[in-house]
Amino acid sequence: MRGGLIDLQVNGYAGVDFNDAALTADALDHALDAMREDGVTACLPTLITAPVEALAARFAALDRAVATSRLGPAMVPGYHLEGPFLSPEPGYAGCHDPAAMRAPDQALVERLEAPLARPMLLLTLAPELPGALALIRWAAGRGKLAALGHTAAIPVEIAAAVEAGARMSTHLGNALRREQPKFDNPMMAQLAEDRLTASFIADGRHIPPFALKVLLRAKGLARSVLVSDATAAAAAPPGRYRLGDLAIDSGADGMVRVPGTDRLAGSSLRLRQAVANLIAWGLATEADATAMARDIPAALLAPALAAHGIAPRL
Repeated sequence: MRGGLIDLQVNGYAGVDFNDAALTADALDHALDAMREDGVTACLPTLITAPVEALAARFAALDRAVATSRLGPAMVPGYHLEGPFLSPEPGYAGCHDPAAMRAPDQALVERLEAPLARPMLLLTLAPELPGALALIRWAAGRGKLAALGHTAAIPVEIAAAVEAGARMSTHLGNALRREQPKFDNPMMAQLAEDRLTASFIADGRHIPPFALKVLLRAKGLARSVLVSDATAAAAAPPGRYRLGDLAIDSGADGMVRVPGTDRLAGSSLRLRQAVANLIAWGLATEADATAMARDIPAALLAPALAAHGIAPRL
């Protein structure tokens, strides 16, 4: 199973929501089978912002499903926690529930992780929040990959987060306020920081191809990663699905939205299609696009896997 694509941000797949506290091994295998058919051989199931007890229940179900499934032990080395340590400000919050957000808290991460057989390998948080830098230092000191996302941080706060050990930007170009300073904004600061590798959702709607061309030029292909941010709507027909507590609609255009709005809520993107899109749009060669979905995420995860004593199967 070595050599396949690696998805660092996937909320669900093939009708299955990884944020479901009733997730079963069979359901997980169904999703992982579909991912494997699409060329993905390793992933970090991603849990989004929710009240603490709900997060604990969802992690317990996910971890149990991974351990008892057919494909989970080989395909899932650990997890991605995206929230609840995010900016609640409109625009930056995205589809996450601001009411469930809270200040970064090492004790909470330790509490959520302690019962799990597999670790949280990737944490996404907003670095401007009280306690964020301490949590980044703690995470980096344990080999975890600390990422910035859903953030209203000013450049000096981005720089401080990188000094503390942050090494990634989560779905850069998204979860931003529509109106913000032309230059002094979170996206420009993260693009300019060479110590940050940025992930991008290359479905053509989260970031239009012409804009993605600019972002990739600024960040550089060697510091860019493709992620799907897929929900249960990926590899599934149009219709209504769930993302945790949120109902989401997958339209005939392939976009996933909060019902009755134009707000995007994850995607139906398959990582293999993201690679194909970059090639079709003339933004990367096949070798470079594949590296962005395989080699670069593998290199990002390597220190975390080593720190947690996990033999790489990527």
